Amino acid sequence: MTVYFVGAGPGDPELITLKGARIIREAPVILYTGSLVPESLLREAKSGAKITNSASMTLEQIIDYMAEADGQGKDVARVHTGDPSIFGSTAEQQRQLTLKGIPFEIVPGVSSFTAAAASVRQELTLPEVSQTVIITRAEGRTPVPEAEALESLAKHQATMCLFLSITLLTKVVRTLKPAYGEDCPVAVIHKASCPDEVIIKGVLSDIQAKVRKAKITSQSIIIVGRVIGKHDFADSRLYAENFSHGYRKADAPT
Repeated sequence: MTVYFVGAGPGDPELITLKGARIIREAPVILYTGSLVPESLLREAKSGAKITNSASMTLEQIIDYMAEADGQGKDVARVHTGDPSIFGSTAEQQRQLTLKGIPFEIVPGVSSFTAAAASVRQELTLPEVSQTVIITRAEGRTPVPEAEALESLAKHQATMCLFLSITLLTKVVRTLKPAYGEDCPVAVIHKASCPDEVIIKGVLSDIQAKVRKAKITSQSIIIVGRVIGKHDFADSRLYAENFSHGYRKADAPT
């Protein structure tokens, strides 16, 4: 018996790995997060599979559920949205499974921040503009380590992707303005890759008003950085004529 933590992707039912889709099809027990897991993925489950939404369950109830399946010798597809490694609340489940001696595997998925970047057709790392992506969240009811306060991270002026922060947009804007500047581009992507996706673009000085007008208050990724919408950037050296690498030799100088 194995518990499979499956990253189901950001919402588009096609944005799941072949392995993740196979596990959902074959698992006799499916425990899924009910926020963004597409119902069409669950319809692929085999006949007779036990399917449960974990939205109202506590950690203890979730572990008991999986332990019961373990006692019956049944695999469990523990289906999470996005990728389990980012704000997935999976580590605490895995810790409890380890204590109980229940084996588990992790199947990666497409994160909502990469889906959001795709939706706005944006590479998050542009040559000589930004080569670093910071994935973080604003501090709300859930604290963040002091060293990772937005004020500290903003000093790098790297491309920043914020999860779980749309209700704290006022704080995000106020905190980032000193380092990034009022004219720094911002993109807010609500339900990236879903049919009801909403994209709002602006700058730090006007993004709050635009988001307020659109009445967006949940399930959004905030991307901040000079890479957004930038067209005057240097080409990558990877494809340059005079740049050699293991698969191509640069043209000899004439």
